[in-house]
Amino acid sequence: MDTTQNQEFVAMPRIGDKAPEFKAVTTQGEINFPSGYKGSWAILFSHPADFTPVCTSEFMTFASLESKFTEANCKLVGLSVDGLYSHIAWLRTIKEKIEYKGMKNVEVNFPLIEDITMEVAKKYGMMMPGESNTKAVRAVFFVDPNGIIRAIIYYPLSLGRNFDELYRALIAMQTADAFSIATPADWRPGDDVIVPPAGSCGSAKDRMEGKDDMKCYDWFFCTKKIDKDLVLKTIFKK
Repeated sequence: MDTTQNQEFVAMPRIGDKAPEFKAVTTQGEINFPSGYKGSWAILFSHPADFTPVCTSEFMTFASLESKFTEANCKLVGLSVDGLYSHIAWLRTIKEKIEYKGMKNVEVNFPLIEDITMEVAKKYGMMMPGESNTKAVRAVFFVDPNGIIRAIIYYPLSLGRNFDELYRALIAMQTADAFSIATPADWRPGDDVIVPPAGSCGSAKDRMEGKDDMKCYDWFFCTKKIDKDLVLKTIFKK
């Protein structure tokens, strides 16, 4: 028996796509996404359900790091297919009762979307039948100031996110935009960056002869230094 006719398939947005537009009710009032966030980066992230331990640890961590993301011109937006009153009760419980890894009295000030109809979750391909038909997986969408999706990370329901990596990815993408470079594995501010490949035989020859301010391992793989303070000053506008 073919059961696919009863399933709703929604194309997952891709890197480089315009972030799907939606209006939603949240714990911080109504929002328009991504149009209401124009001019700043945004991280839209989903979690399976309120009052679950992995999600609780994540929200406490994100809330504790919110000011750090704000300084990097990035706003946080959470999503769950639970209702608004459930959200409010859960966030209140986090603040009043939960202490974890030295975090306590944590107040979540970024918006948490009510998505009972799963409209937003479906628009962003957050529903994974292999995981659950009724719970959004741990998806993370990085949306740039122009409303373009720049990175997507998916986690299964059982796996908590690495928030150091989310922050590192944000700063790396901002640095790549600002300096027209790429970043190598495990890059952090102050590390060497990758220079785009040479576009001609002449420029490739100059690279290998050391005529440019870079280190070349071969004509296609060259790095250069960008001072950490310059990176931070550019990103944080200090």
